[in-house]
Amino acid sequence: MPPPPRVLLFGGFGQLGSEIRRLWGAAQVSAPERAQVDITDPQAVARAIEATGPDVLVNCAAFHNVERCEAEPENAFGANTLAVNAMAERCAAAGVRFVTFSTDYVFDGTLGRPYTEADVPNPLSVYAASKYAGELLVQRLRSDALVVRTCGVYGTRVSPTKGYTFIDRIVVQARAGETVRVVRDQTVSPTYAADLARAVWQLLEAEAAPGVYHAVNEGPVTWYDYAREALRCAGVEDAIEPISYKDWNSRVRRPEYSALENAKLHALGISLPDWRSGITSYFRDKSTIVTRK
Repeated sequence: MPPPPRVLLFGGFGQLGSEIRRLWGAAQVSAPERAQVDITDPQAVARAIEATGPDVLVNCAAFHNVERCEAEPENAFGANTLAVNAMAERCAAAGVRFVTFSTDYVFDGTLGRPYTEADVPNPLSVYAASKYAGELLVQRLRSDALVVRTCGVYGTRVSPTKGYTFIDRIVVQARAGETVRVVRDQTVSPTYAADLARAVWQLLEAEAAPGVYHAVNEGPVTWYDYAREALRCAGVEDAIEPISYKDWNSRVRRPEYSALENAKLHALGISLPDWRSGITSYFRDKSTIVTRK
């Protein structure tokens, strides 16, 4: 039996990274904290790779506060483009498989159907442009790298940038008797982090060819309908008001229809649960974690 793969994981304490650490029991995962490895420092990244000798480097770290990205483009491109490029170059030189994550926001939302990997990106925001630039720099190397685009990732761990998850916020508001206002005219593919972690592990097990892959919970849905289902699962009386994206006070241009289709995963026989199942799993896992505490 071959030894378990050695995985170096950046961003291992966020929503997705925490699920990778929890679920990838068949791997030896080393997850340095941010204070130990600054991903924007190529030498720090190089030292971490040399010290751990990984078979795979998985990068879950990113600057993904889209509002701040608009105000801080240098930081956005530093973390989402230049740092990713440095990781990819170092992995290519060391013969290490590289996995990094991108976003549905690389598309402009004008297609009117879920985007496949064959569709051409057209980013609308600084965040989206920085992620797409990172994709292009990884792909230019033609190395053993997987770029996994996903959408609306949520997990049982509180978001480190917002301090809450979307589902938690609307449930708390509803239980407090507040009216929950959610955008009705943006169609997306919200993805439960545990489902995404399992799918990426399957990609690695399948020794998938290098390239771009979409990995989301199946099925397009508006944020409004997604929120309604989350409140139903939480057993909260429906107190939700649909609003237009145009009524949302934001400086960031977001695509109106950025749902993704897992076309290349399907070709490999890999599937993720649908978005409703993702919500159900979220509440089940969250309940288990609370019970264990």
